[in-house]
Amino acid sequence: MALKWKSKILLAKLETTYNTDAEPTAAANGILATDITLTPMEGSDVSRNLEIPTLGAQGSVPIDVHAKLTFNVELAGSGAAGTAPAWGPLMRGCAVAETITADTSVTYNPVSDDHESLSIYFLIEGTQFVMTGARGNCTIDFTTSAIPYLKFEYWGLFNQPTEETRVNPTLTAFKKPLAVTKANTPTFTLAGVSLVMRSLMLNLGNAVEPRFLVGSEGILITDKEESVETKVEAVPLGTLNPFTMAADQTDVAINLVHGLTAGNIATLAITKAQMQRPQGLENAQNIVEWPLRLVPIPTVGNDQWSLTLT
Repeated sequence: MALKWKSKILLAKLETTYNTDAEPTAAANGILATDITLTPMEGSDVSRNLEIPTLGAQGSVPIDVHAKLTFNVELAGSGAAGTAPAWGPLMRGCAVAETITADTSVTYNPVSDDHESLSIYFLIEGTQFVMTGARGNCTIDFTTSAIPYLKFEYWGLFNQPTEETRVNPTLTAFKKPLAVTKANTPTFTLAGVSLVMRSLMLNLGNAVEPRFLVGSEGILITDKEESVETKVEAVPLGTLNPFTMAADQTDVAINLVHGLTAGNIATLAITKAQMQRPQGLENAQNIVEWPLRLVPIPTVGNDQWSLTLT
């Protein structure tokens, strides 16, 4: 029987103990995702380098085998202020903390220690792939005239795939997104200046390292270096001068608000980002645009950025 490519199911649940299967269920842990790709057996093959009397290929030994899964999730709130969105566990698996203020807000921000991990099940037809001890990276993507996305890359420890009975995941906690438009994204400022924006992407910049040693195997986040890329309409230098800012190593604030109603408003705040050297000018519909790069900088630590849902 041929396996249908579009027949995919994704489940994810936070682990209580690292690399102990959290056993996500279809009823509670379904993930509504797009563009799922799986590399089920990443690693290396070490040749045996045998000395044999004839020419021919050598056998090899697979080592450091792990899995990689990439997918996108629509960025939309839970629909109720102070209620975490269904994609919250995915952010927490990317070295991010989740802080809930009842009936008011849910805030995500980076953390340096005590990183959480996920157990992820991916089914295509009846074949189930399981990643345990999974940790990852995320890019938050706001692009005009498109759906805002959380773009995830996850690495996890390998488990042999099995044939399982298919389940029907509950996905109602994932709400419909709003496209990034003038009406739906009412605020975008850089250094306190309101600019016309084409796109903004925040890459969390996690260094995700599969680490395989005697006595310890795992997926670790060993460092992080966030980066921002944005494209905006150029303005007179008296209004905003990114060239002087880059030369002077100027730190600026970035603020973006997307959404209109309570429970569906997302605010991305970066309080201090160093302007990098502009790489050039771009022509878009015969309008000059600046592609700008910025690096979020900690102030007291773990405050480089925040994503707050209200």
